[in-house]
Amino acid sequence: MKVAIIAANGGLFDAYKVFNIATAAAATEAEVGIFFTFEGLNLIHKEAHKQLPIPEGKEHFQEGFQKANVPSIEQLVQMAQELGVKLIACQMTMDVMGFDKDQFVDGVDVAGAATFLHFAKDADVTLAF
Repeated sequence: MKVAIIAANGGLFDAYKVFNIATAAAATEAEVGIFFTFEGLNLIHKEAHKQLPIPEGKEHFQEGFQKANVPSIEQLVQMAQELGVKLIACQMTMDVMGFDKDQFVDGVDVAGAATFLHFAKDADVTLAF
C-alpha cells in the first residue's frame, strides 16, 4: 500500500493527525510520504515542532496527552523516520518564507509539488491536513 499525505497546517492537533496516520501506515509496511507546505513546515522545523500551538480553548488536551502517554511530536517525527516515512519539505514555500534546509529536522528531503505528485500519483490513500 502507498499513502500520500499533505500537511498544510501547523498546529499541535494537525501534527498528531499527520504523524499518527503516517506512523500507523508505515508500521503496516505501507510506503508513506508526507509533503509539508506553508504552515505545515512547522511540523518538521527543528524548533517550531517542539512548541506547536493548541487551538484556543483546547489547552486541557495537553494534560490528556500526558496522562495517556501519547508521544511528543518530536518522538513521533523520529518514529516516522525510523519507520521509513519520506518527509518532503516544499521548496517553493521554503523560498517564500526564507527557510533553509538546515532549519528542519535531519533527513528531510526538499522538493517541489511536481516531485510529490509523482510520488502520489499511484497512492492507494491520499490525505490532507
